Amino acid sequence: MKIRLGYVAISLTLNDYIHYKTLSFSQYQKLGTEKANVKLTEIILDNLTVLENILRYNVKNGIYFYRLSQNMIPLATHPEVDFDYITPFLTKWKRIGQWIKRHQIRVDFHPDQFCVLNSHRQEVVTSSIKILEFIYAIYQALGIDNGKVVLHIGSSVIGKKESIERFKKNFFQLPLPLQQMILLENDDKIYTIEDTLALCEELHLQMVLDYHHYRCNHTQYNLDHFLSRILATWKESGYPPKVHFSSPKSKQEKRAHSFYLDYKSFVQFLEVIKKYPYDVDIMLECKGKDEALFRLVRQLKFLYPVKFFKQAVFTLTEDSQEKNSH
Repeated sequence: MKIRLGYVAISLTLNDYIHYKTLSFSQYQKLGTEKANVKLTEIILDNLTVLENILRYNVKNGIYFYRLSQNMIPLATHPEVDFDYITPFLTKWKRIGQWIKRHQIRVDFHPDQFCVLNSHRQEVVTSSIKILEFIYAIYQALGIDNGKVVLHIGSSVIGKKESIERFKKNFFQLPLPLQQMILLENDDKIYTIEDTLALCEELHLQMVLDYHHYRCNHTQYNLDHFLSRILATWKESGYPPKVHFSSPKSKQEKRAHSFYLDYKSFVQFLEVIKKYPYDVDIMLECKGKDEALFRLVRQLKFLYPVKFFKQAVFTLTEDSQEKNSH
């Protein structure tokens, strides 16, 4: 079993030197369309340079799994902003895509809470589809043909059963390329592994297991009850199964993500998943980003029987077939 670790959007190590810039809609309005579009051009050029630098930093540090930030293109899906964020920057997009493919970096998107495909409000559904179109356009510009986007099932207005039916109805109205991008993830309040897996199997989608969400929101069944089916959804995808991992901030704030990871909890998860014959990519969703990733790597190197090939890529050794004694 080979495991790759990844992190989300921003490198805290580099944040004092390079970071994504933004532009709010109120700032856009104050500038006026002409000046605002000039400003947007400057920001997007800067942000694409930031993305290039983060990807180079990742490769130099052995990280081959990374979540792209939706915020690198400000106002891209705002209904009152009409701006081409692809064509004027195509040379940069292509260069970034070539770097991603040359180094076999896995990238994906996970839109914010405003992307709700099964909302009972049509304007929210329309906005959500626009977000998916935006992500698809970026993948096309990068030259990535099998790009993925992680979604939650979403709203439960009028009840879970009706909401799942709304998701299916809206899903089947999407163009096929957008359907093929979608991965579904269990959430921490409403849709359990059981709900999400059943929908993934029905729609032939891959399921992203969120371990933190599972611990917050699960049925009487333990994780082992579902793992073989979750992993099987990835067989024809061209990707290793993807897992989200984070730790609760505290007992009182169990749904919030902590800065670092709980090492013991991570090892407990490895002990469960190592029984299955799959490579796995694990996205670390902790607040500490790459700093938390590197801390976990140092702990694993010293405390757990693993063999590292890159800084964030490892396999379990023969000793790890026995229960970790630490």
